[in-house]
Amino acid sequence: MYELKLNNRFTDLKCCVIIPTYNNQATIGKIITDTLVYTDKVIVVNDGATDSTPEILKQYENTVTVIHQPQNYGKGIALRTAFKKALELGYHYAITIDSDGQHFPSDFELFLNTIEEQPNTLIIGARNMNSENVPGTSSFGNKFSNFWFWIETGIKMPDTQSGYRLYPIHKMRKIKYFTSRFEFEIEAIVKAAWRGIPVIPIPIQVYYAKGAERVTHFRPGKDFTRISLLNTYLVILAFLWYRPLRLLRGLSPGNMKSFLRKHFFSETESNAKKSFSVAIGIFFGIVPIWGYQLVTAILVAYLLRLNKAIVILAANISFPVFVPAILYVSLKTGELVTGDVSTITFQNISLVNIKLNLYVYIMGAVVLSVVFALFMGIVTYLFLSLVRNNKKAITT
Repeated sequence: MYELKLNNRFTDLKCCVIIPTYNNQATIGKIITDTLVYTDKVIVVNDGATDSTPEILKQYENTVTVIHQPQNYGKGIALRTAFKKALELGYHYAITIDSDGQHFPSDFELFLNTIEEQPNTLIIGARNMNSENVPGTSSFGNKFSNFWFWIETGIKMPDTQSGYRLYPIHKMRKIKYFTSRFEFEIEAIVKAAWRGIPVIPIPIQVYYAKGAERVTHFRPGKDFTRISLLNTYLVILAFLWYRPLRLLRGLSPGNMKSFLRKHFFSETESNAKKSFSVAIGIFFGIVPIWGYQLVTAILVAYLLRLNKAIVILAANISFPVFVPAILYVSLKTGELVTGDVSTITFQNISLVNIKLNLYVYIMGAVVLSVVFALFMGIVTYLFLSLVRNNKKAITT
């Protein structure tokens, strides 16, 4: 029934194929049959289908593992259920393939080749979005998703919405998810990247049926809203936790020395530009737009063509460890500016107390961000000028 050689590779790699399906009666039988040409390591999840899918799946229950959901919970829940089952069966990897017929099981070998070369990697099958019959909403949605994935992880990907993937499920078993539908596929790859799991693309074939022939359960209004809300949450989490943590992890003595040599002491940029980059980073690290500080700083760095690495480093003055001190100094600065006096001390600083003195805090944070940014910018400029003058003196 299946290609023995390829099926043996599935066995050796402890890899299975997962097919989530919902009301795809026209294509689900062919997808399963075509998959069985290559392997019998198959898990199908019927996500509460109301068409003839349950009857079709009865033909395969002695050949593949079939899971029936009592109702339609969403693709995310279907995948999470299948991952759990796959781990119980001893699998380490799972290739997910959609049941609408747009993917080709003949591409399984591409995933296996890649995972053999790069174990413990999450592989996304990148579609050619310029292919015939690709809907405009799919192309736009993919570009939208790719942009936010880059913002959240720093990784550029050509197709973050492809459902044809290989997940290293044994490396992802401790990740906590909260999404249930199409947006799960975004949450999964972002959180995998945050865990240090490499996320890479490989080119795959894709087929889009014409017009009414194509069955999709993606609801542009509701699902775009869900994805937008998820990205808002992930961006805030990325800039409050993931990016600062990654920065600190990367600041070993050797890396820090290399960073300073490349960005601060290089001759490719003027001292003024580097100093202004420090000032902009410090300003946005303190100014009270919590959750959007780093993303705004990066945007300004791009617009003003500043040194983005220096801006990001300086903006991380708002790293969680330093937040209480920033809040306290902002509040005390606000007291000086407004003339109001609070009973808040560094020991009892809290968000509740900040809310009770919100006007004082905001005024103080704005003033502090400007003053400290100017101060650090000037200090950086003087320091870099001194270093450059010393270098010239030594060379002459």
